Amino acid sequence: MPPATQDKDADTAAAPAKRLLPLGRGLSVPPGAAPRSDVPSVRYDLAVSGTGEALDDGVPGDDGSREIFERGGASWYGIQFHQRKTANGERFDMGAMTAAHKTLPFNTRVCVRSLVNGSEVLVRVNDRGPFTPGRIIDLSRAAADRIGLTSMGIKQVALSVIDREGMRCGGQAVAADDLQPALLPEAPTSRVRAPAPARKRAAVPPRKRR
Repeated sequence: MPPATQDKDADTAAAPAKRLLPLGRGLSVPPGAAPRSDVPSVRYDLAVSGTGEALDDGVPGDDGSREIFERGGASWYGIQFHQRKTANGERFDMGAMTAAHKTLPFNTRVCVRSLVNGSEVLVRVNDRGPFTPGRIIDLSRAAADRIGLTSMGIKQVALSVIDREGMRCGGQAVAADDLQPALLPEAPTSRVRAPAPARKRAAVPPRKRR
């Protein structure tokens, strides 16, 4: 072997051996330190009804937790349905905080919480739908913008029914006025025609025989 190669091998043998430490299988968190995130894992079920899980209302130290009524996908509808009649007779307003649900009674207040970014919006049910498998609620354009749904199309949400004063949605307490049912537009009353007076038959004398 050339002399240079021999000298290099001798220097390598004289130097202390350096070994690479194996990578740990656990999280890269120092022992005893708090985890980086306490956000619970999200279950992206197609549609789960009556889960009975408690959902924090976003206020630290507050006992106002809500029960999840339903969990699943949410979609939205806007200009293509603007000013059309909804299932309860109202005119759809894409700028109002309304929504469509399959079974909840009309005028029910629902707090919709995004399971992606945690934002919430309070809506009122005034329409029926959606009728696509996996979707549990259709939001108006304004309500969808509030939780960042318009940029994603379909998003996983959790629904909580707001049925008593003091419950919170989006970190704010729901006022009693918001729980009152909205007044529906009055249906046009049909005109009742008065019965026509009975016509009197004129008495005709019998014909005389010739």
